[in-house]
Amino acid sequence: KKKKKKKTPHREFEMRKSETKIDIIDSIEDTKGNNGEKGQLTVTNLRLIWCCSKNLKINLSIGYNCIISITIHTANSRIRGPTQALYVLTKFNSSRFEFIFTNLVKGSPRHFTTVQAVHRAYETSKLYRDLKLRGAIIRDKELLLLPQEDIVTKTSGVWNLSSDQGNLGTFYISNVRVVWYANLAENFNVSIPYLQIKSVRIRDSKFGPAFVIETTHQSGAYVLGFRVDPPERLQEIYKEVASLHKVYSTNPIFGVEYKTEEPAVPLSEITEPQHQDDVEIVDEEATDAFAAYYADGGMKNADRRPVFEPCMERRGGKKEFFYGYMSLLVSRRRFRWSRKILSESAEDWASAPSITIPWKLTLPRYIFSTRS
Repeated sequence: KKKKKKKTPHREFEMRKSETKIDIIDSIEDTKGNNGEKGQLTVTNLRLIWCCSKNLKINLSIGYNCIISITIHTANSRIRGPTQALYVLTKFNSSRFEFIFTNLVKGSPRHFTTVQAVHRAYETSKLYRDLKLRGAIIRDKELLLLPQEDIVTKTSGVWNLSSDQGNLGTFYISNVRVVWYANLAENFNVSIPYLQIKSVRIRDSKFGPAFVIETTHQSGAYVLGFRVDPPERLQEIYKEVASLHKVYSTNPIFGVEYKTEEPAVPLSEITEPQHQDDVEIVDEEATDAFAAYYADGGMKNADRRPVFEPCMERRGGKKEFFYGYMSLLVSRRRFRWSRKILSESAEDWASAPSITIPWKLTLPRYIFSTRS
């Protein structure tokens, strides 16, 4: 049987230059528009892509720039019932759209954490992609660099021709953008990413030859002119910006930084084969396995030291205490039991009557008692 080729989505869903896949999450349901349909959610550094598993023609592409808010609420899924879902509120032109994504894997917060973290990284790196006027980008006459930004050239004495008399300032060229700021007022500045530059050229103005940057319609369609002396330096700046813009178009830097966790290593890769040790067992002298456990320090054949306990007897109608001990002498054929009493002064010894017991009789049958 011939295997059917897997259908591929439309070209609009192919990765563009410098767009990378951060995470691919299976078993995601589009609860808002395709309730009950299982699909796959792809998270990139620029957008969210959802494709239905049964029919790839049913799909969604949501750019992070259109997203207004991302929240988590309860949604009613046909497959899982009432459950926590990801609500994505977007705006395109003058219309608002809402998308609801439900993870069909019970107890998995993966699509919550991934989408929110990547969108936060996108929102905090807008200077890589958006034109900025009068921003906090200069400190102590120096440009605040972005994490992936490197300064190529810095030119002083550049006039901004936005007003009738012009403003004197400093012009920066980096691998991500061009920046100009006024020397007398640092907050009067402009940051133009290469992503928003439509064209660069040199044209005549009432101030003479000027370097002109035209921005895209999305950034406001600005036309910014700069005058540089001498004219030779103007040509160098034009060639430099045109060359960097071309390089950036080939390999753009969007500024969305992310770090993926290392996947778990399969058990088969970390399991080591069992090896039989080449060891000879040498017989040594026989030792007592219980020697380490004796309560008397290993002296199992020696007599134990006597332990004195207080005893009480009647003497002349009075109860008196004395200290003594009992000893049991063992021979082959008989037991001999005796008791020695220590007087109250603990100085003199007194002997008590002794009883001899045949060997065959057992000790527990007799009760011993003595009186002094």
